[in-house]
Amino acid sequence: MTIQDDPARPGDRFAIRVRDLHKSFGSHEVLRGVDLDVERGRINVIIGGSGQGKSVLMKHLMGLLKPDRGSIFVDGVDLVPMGDHALNKVRRKFGMLFQYAALFDSLTVLENIEFPLVEHTRMKRSERTALVKETMASLDLAELLLKKHPSELSGGQRKRVGLARALVLKPAILLYDEPTTGLDPVATKNVDDMIQGISQKTGVTSVVISHDMASTFGIGDRISMLHEGRIVESGTPDEIKRSRYAFLRHFVEMSGAVEMSALLEDQRTGGEA
Repeated sequence: MTIQDDPARPGDRFAIRVRDLHKSFGSHEVLRGVDLDVERGRINVIIGGSGQGKSVLMKHLMGLLKPDRGSIFVDGVDLVPMGDHALNKVRRKFGMLFQYAALFDSLTVLENIEFPLVEHTRMKRSERTALVKETMASLDLAELLLKKHPSELSGGQRKRVGLARALVLKPAILLYDEPTTGLDPVATKNVDDMIQGISQKTGVTSVVISHDMASTFGIGDRISMLHEGRIVESGTPDEIKRSRYAFLRHFVEMSGAVEMSALLEDQRTGGEA
């Protein structure tokens, strides 16, 4: 679980490496020296309480926010000093599924999914439609939904349409902002299966912000906890379950969905490691 110092480069284990990231809004210090490694081709989950800065951190990963100081290496290239033109090229590596899917209410499913193609490519309409249908099929979305509007979709369908929009440009990195928020247990399981299925089919690097511990430990290959502006622990689900960090243990156990591993007697006296 030790964080190394060298930046991620193409083909390396880590697609993204964040080092000593700081961000304040006025007098409110949100990120206070974040160090984070995002493992390539795996599902990386960031957990933490409300208001801890998870969404702020995610916006930094895409270059949507500039830090006060620190570095964000994507395939070995630091985003922080980049200008808008260079950042726009890097952002093509990313797709994002927003909380509640964030679909355009006035657009049809077809128009929502093809929106990135219209904005970023010169594809003909027929080519765009073909790619939209291909992407929908990969997510088990029926073509009969193409002419429907978001208000006519179920919560699970909206999530899948949002993911189709994120996938249509074939990104190398997918970001998920609280993907199971507001869903019932069946829909939550479907979304979890969808995230795992896309990871296995495409090998995409996934970064998931979540407060759902059952989902986190069900799909996560690597889990990191953001607390008081820093990543206090990172590791596999089993490593996280064995963590000696008291707040992390309390946070996970309070969910009632995950049981932490028992600590040895000498560990109990160790406090917050």
